[in-house]
Parts: sequence; C-alpha cells; structure tokens
Amino acid sequence: MFSKILIANRGEIACRIMRTAHSMGIATVAVYSDADAGALHVKLADEAVYLGPAPARDSYLVGEKILAAAQTTGAQAVHPGYGFLSENADFARACEEQGITFVGPPASAIEAMGSKSAAKRIMEQAGVPLVPGYHGEDQSDATLHSAALEMGYPVLLKATAGGGGKGMRQVWSDEDFDEALIAARREASASFGDDRMLVEKYLTKPRHVEIQVFFDSQQNGIYLAERDCSVQRRHQKVIEEAPAPGMTPALRQQMGEAAVTAAAAIDYRGAGTVEFLLDEDGSFYFMEMNTRLQVEHPVTELITGLDLVQWQLQVAAGAPLPIAQEEVEIHGHAVEARVYAEDADNDFLPATGTLEFLQPPDESRYVRVDTGVQQGDEISVYYDPMIAKLITWDESRERALQRMATALANYRVGGTTTNIDFLYNLVTCKPFIEAELDTGFIESHRREIFHDTALDLEQQLPQAALALLLHRQQQENQACDEGPLSPWGCGDAWRMNQPAVHRFVLHCQQADHEITVEQVYAGYHVTSGGRTTPINGELVGDSLTVELYGHRQRGTLAHTEQGFTLYLPQGASHFHQVPPDTGESDANTAASQLCAPMNGTIVTLLVKAGAIVEADTPLLIMEAMKMEHTLRAPSAGTVESFYFEPGDLVDGGVELLSFTAAED
Repeated sequence: MFSKILIANRGEIACRIMRTAHSMGIATVAVYSDADAGALHVKLADEAVYLGPAPARDSYLVGEKILAAAQTTGAQAVHPGYGFLSENADFARACEEQGITFVGPPASAIEAMGSKSAAKRIMEQAGVPLVPGYHGEDQSDATLHSAALEMGYPVLLKATAGGGGKGMRQVWSDEDFDEALIAARREASASFGDDRMLVEKYLTKPRHVEIQVFFDSQQNGIYLAERDCSVQRRHQKVIEEAPAPGMTPALRQQMGEAAVTAAAAIDYRGAGTVEFLLDEDGSFYFMEMNTRLQVEHPVTELITGLDLVQWQLQVAAGAPLPIAQEEVEIHGHAVEARVYAEDADNDFLPATGTLEFLQPPDESRYVRVDTGVQQGDEISVYYDPMIAKLITWDESRERALQRMATALANYRVGGTTTNIDFLYNLVTCKPFIEAELDTGFIESHRREIFHDTALDLEQQLPQAALALLLHRQQQENQACDEGPLSPWGCGDAWRMNQPAVHRFVLHCQQADHEITVEQVYAGYHVTSGGRTTPINGELVGDSLTVELYGHRQRGTLAHTEQGFTLYLPQGASHFHQVPPDTGESDANTAASQLCAPMNGTIVTLLVKAGAIVEADTPLLIMEAMKMEHTLRAPSAGTVESFYFEPGDLVDGGVELLSFTAAED
C-alpha cells in the first residue's frame, strides 16, 4: 500500500479523498492555485504544493506541474478525484511513464470511453443496448442536420468528449437546430478543446439510472447496485438516490450485468459508472461511461457500507476486490442533494460571494456533509459553485427524505445566494415523494417546486409577515438593556388610542407586496392586496409555531443577509423586507437587464455596434462557473456600443453595453 499520495483536485473532492487516506494511514499532498491558498483541502493535507494562477487551465489542468509536485514530495500515487484530469488519458499515461501510480483505469480505457461516439461503437459490438443516434466521423453541419431529420425531433446534441452537461443541447424543432449546434460546439470547444458532436434521439420521459462498477487488476468485476439521478437542471444532477425507486431485482441484475459487460469490453480497472436511460416500458439504453468516481458515490457507500475511495486505493496498489458479487448487500435508502451557490429563481444562475456565515447540519449516522469550504471562504468565478453535498440515509426512502428535509432546514449559509430552499421544496413536493421521476422532473413540476401559485401566496404572505414581525420583536427584546418586560423593548407598535399596526413591504414570489400587520388581542391580522388574514404564532430561537386557518405547524426560520427562509412541512418560502424607496434606487429595469448577472468572461458578441434589434434578440454570451449565459435585448431598440470584448473578465453588475430603446 502507498505511504503518500497526491490529490490532483480541490474542494470537497480533495477533502473527501483525504478523509479516507488519513484513515488508512496514508499521507496526503494537496495542490492549490492562487484562489485556493487558504482553502480547506490545503489545510487538511499533510503537504501542499502551489500550482499557479486561479484559472484551472493555468493550475489544476497542467499535468506537468502536478507530476512535478508528486516527484518533489515523493508521492507514490496520484488520485485525480473527479473532474479536471480524472479522465485525461495523456495524464494517466504520463503518470505511469514517471513511475507514479494513477489511481484510476488504464489510459486505454479512458481513451475508449473518452469519445462518446467511439464508446457507443464499442458498446454496440459488446451487445450493450444503445439509444438510436448518429455517432459517425463525418462532422459536417449538413450530416448532423440530416441525421436529426432522419430520426425525428426532439433530438439531443452531445459533445463526444463531454460530460457534466457541457456541450449539450436539446433540439425540439428543425428551425432551432443550427443555433443549438453552434452553441453546443462552442461550449464543447471551451470545455474540452474538442467540438465534435453526436446526435441522439431524445427520449421525452426517461429516467437517468447509473450503475456503479468496480474492477481489479485480476479482471474481477462487480456492480454495486444503482443510483437514480433523474432530477437534473441544465443536464447536471441535482438530487441522486440509491437504490432507484421502483427497481426490481430482475431489472437490477439486467442493468448491472450490462454495466459489467460494458466495463469488461475496455479492460477496465478501478471505480467506474455506466450511465443508462431507463424508459417507461422498462427498456434501458447505454448513455455513457464515466471512467472515474462520481460526485454521487456517497449514496452507494451509505447503502452498501463500503468505502469506495478505500477500494480505489487498494485496487490501484494491486489488491483484489474485497468481496464478490453475491456478497454485495443493500441496506436502507440514501439521498444526496447538491448545495450550490446559485439562484434557482433566476434560471439557476451561478452566484459568487463570501461565505460570511456557514452552519451545516450536525453529522450523524443519518446525515453526512461532504464539503470543501469553511466560513469566510469565497465562492469565486473560477470553479464550480458547489458548497457541499448533503447526504441522508435511513431504513426507507420515506424516512431518508424526511431526514433530508430536516437537514436542509437546518443548513445556514450567509453571504451568497444558495439553492437550499429550492432543494427543500423539491424533496418535500408530492410528485418527488411519490417518485414520479424522469429527467424533465423540475420543468414538469415547476409550480409545485417553486410554489408560484395564488393559493401558495395567500398562505406564504401571512406566514412570512408574521415571521418577520416576530423576528424583529425578538431582536428588539434582546437589544433592550431594560429586559424583555420593559415597554421600550416590547416592539409591539403600541400607541395610545390607536391600533398597533406595522407596515412594510415584503418581496416574495418574485414580487413586492405591501403588508399591514395589526396586533389584536387574539393574535394578528395580516392585510395585503385587500385581503385580511387572521394568524397567530410564536418564535423561540429559530423555531416558529404558526397557526393559520386553524392549522398549527412548527417550522424553522433561517435568517441571512439575503433575507429569510421559512421552512414548513409543505415547503420553504424565501422573502425579504424591501427597504423604503428614498429615490436613490435605479428604477430602470431595462438598464439592469444590460448588466452582467455574475462575474465571468465575455465569450462572444452576437451583433455589431449600431445594430437595430427586436426585443429578446441575443446580444452577447458570457460564461462563468462552467455555464454560458445569453444577454438579450430588453426591448426593440439599437445597440449603440459594447463596453467589453470577447475574452474580457467582467464583474457581476457592471453594465455591458449601451442600448437605446425604440420609441413606442
């Protein structure tokens, strides 16, 4: 076994590998960029080596620097984690050439699966079922377009070297094909340096089910059950769970054996994941194979009781697999939620910021938090904005989901926008609880997840108004030197011969609402939009008891700089108080639409200065955190000038161009 390994990655990935390495008595070497000098993975490692500037292409993706660090520190093996160089065949080969063990499959296996089109040809020869599609070498636009027409829309464009949803576009009609192909090629080239594409028939309601496989150097291979990763946004996974709901032993065996066949066809070694699309009729199709450990591997670990990183290190050192296929056991159910710095209400736009307050839920037998950040860290524009992977386990899916809802309600992050309340609403919505899963789940159930209905608002506004008022009174009581019984600290809006009334504006469900709260003997009356609602409640710490229409509930009130989130059994509602308008705010909505929504890089300008455009015309594309964002014209008008050129770095909120709206 190795005595020292270098981890060629960062963040939660590196921290997770270090945890197992240290438990095995193996010393660890971290690598870091300028942006990560004070990062958690650097602090946890026994040694750390500086790589270079913040952009990954100048640091974490420079194989020569990583190998030099391994040689300097005497590391006997390099664990690439997942992402970055984990599926880079040249890097794996370079490790072996320098006498350093690459903790992963042989370079030949990475190459075989590195091209999606080549991988599908191999799988076809091995008898693994495939989705109908074009995987040929002719990459002309006309050939790809013809293939799409032949198989019929909708189709899916996918980068042959891709992964993580990059270089991928759904195309629903022929008139959208050319624009989608250009965008997919551009994104694939930027992400992988390879713009080759394949075209597949797009299944409208499939599930994304993947099989964890493991092989040793003696050609022994097994599968470790399956994971359902159907809930996605932008082709990137949001929720993963194991085992897959509704999976039968017979179908599990079929898919597992197909996955082992797929891996054996390329002489695999180590951990890998074979991804399938599972159709409504029970048929399944090979999608791709990831020749590495997956982000969602913890759910497999929790239901099998195995440490997959430990297996990786043992297999890389030449040991056989610890168990045989018939010894694999499944216990209970596990769910993983990816906690991101992103704005779910704004098309999941990545967010940046400093983690000024960070309080994850307590870990236990039932709750696991894999993270690579700590309070005070910055979520930068250079890397994926993941804050943590939150994983829960229990004896059944129902109980595991209840654990997840409680853990999300107790997760506190201040300083940046997160998707925590979105995740809470997702795992507590009825369609998800009933496992009505497919890859279009979020869009299909958007109203249930985002609670953007009039009925929801009728309940949310009184609850939010009461929560805000009780929080304000709690703060005033704590700040009063005279004690909570002092009239100066009660904060109840009392005035002689007048009703005790509070007035403020709440932002909830993407709109501002004028609120009046009157304190009456029996509780409170909340008025908004001409509707008055009686409500009562009590706030103790962050635990809120609220009674509305005779229905009493207990929930959690989380407060950060971004506002409040109230977690109740029927879902989470996010709101904040709108400060009074002093005349200094920018009321020009159109102008705000011409500003950078995030820190990032200008990718391309889509029109020329002086162009006369219609409303919603694409004007420029910028990229940040592995995501492209298209800025569109807020109305008909003229693009007077651009303030930046392709390749320029811009700060979030900066104005990108000069635009004159056409007169009505």
